[in-house]
Amino acid sequence: MKPLDSNQGAADGSAAPSLAGPARAWRFVVEALAVLGTVMIGVLGVIICADIVARNSMGASLPLVSEMGALLLVMIVALQLATTIRAGRLARTEFFITAVEARSPRAAAALMVLFNLAGAWMLGLIAWSTVDVLTGAWEAAEFIGIVGIATLPTWPFRLLILLGFGVAAIEFVVRALADARIVIGGRP
Repeated sequence: MKPLDSNQGAADGSAAPSLAGPARAWRFVVEALAVLGTVMIGVLGVIICADIVARNSMGASLPLVSEMGALLLVMIVALQLATTIRAGRLARTEFFITAVEARSPRAAAALMVLFNLAGAWMLGLIAWSTVDVLTGAWEAAEFIGIVGIATLPTWPFRLLILLGFGVAAIEFVVRALADARIVIGGRP
């Protein structure tokens, strides 16, 4: 079950209502994070390819590649998670929800409210635990790499990870509210 989005038509074929200002701004934030995550995929690919070339031509790995690769992978997942939630692409038992929805759209929406609230709770906990990691990295001036060769501070990576998980938790709440409207009013 997927709530109506601005670029989808309604079930009867009519155009979907346009998004209001705050909803449009929120959608921009979610999609901007996904774009940043996509750019980071390209950056990670370039770094890995450069490391392969360096290993084959110089017989040595480039500095920062493994540490930055690990941070980038987590950051990419965090940045693109809210868009995955928004698109309804998380792994779940669709066959069950679809069967319930065929019999009772309100019951299916109620199940989705519970699913979305559980997701918001879990990602909220992850985001909250990331705050401690971020502050520790900031206060300790944590960095990756080899001193004198190449180093990078870890706090920007950790800040984007926190931002990604926080926005994903809020997106779960947005989805829960949209499904709650179906439970209460019977329509999206």
